[in-house]
Amino acid sequence: MADKKELAVAALRNGTVIDHIPSNMLFKAVRLLDLEKVSSQLTIGNNLASKRLGAKGIIKVADIFFTDSVINRLALIAPTAVINVIRDYEVVEKHPVVLPEVITGLVKCDNPKCITNNEPMKTRFTVVDRNAGLLRCHYCSHSVTTEKATIL
Repeated sequence: MADKKELAVAALRNGTVIDHIPSNMLFKAVRLLDLEKVSSQLTIGNNLASKRLGAKGIIKVADIFFTDSVINRLALIAPTAVINVIRDYEVVEKHPVVLPEVITGLVKCDNPKCITNNEPMKTRFTVVDRNAGLLRCHYCSHSVTTEKATIL
């Protein structure tokens, strides 16, 4: 057998690669980005070797470029994720996800008395401590960490 290395997945001509997703969060990331409905080529790899994480997930989406506001929602579940924008088979942008200052309609408030659990309205959380992943509900001031937050 030849001593050659091959790519298990073809390289992207144009699109987005989301790398360094914790393996246990990969499919949550797919749902969060609504990738089940994508009609372009989509490649998902899980439990791949990673020096930083031990095992990681990766998502490759052809011909789709996400806005920062969409992609940064991943910081809730995959703070180690790195975004690579590919054009003509070259990485033209590479940056980590960043937790936004305000998170609207994405996290459920755990306080049963919160107005968002009793009225038809979107939740709104403010990031209190980025390093600890601490969020505070705008309406009732209930706090939750990103680890324990229920993603809607």
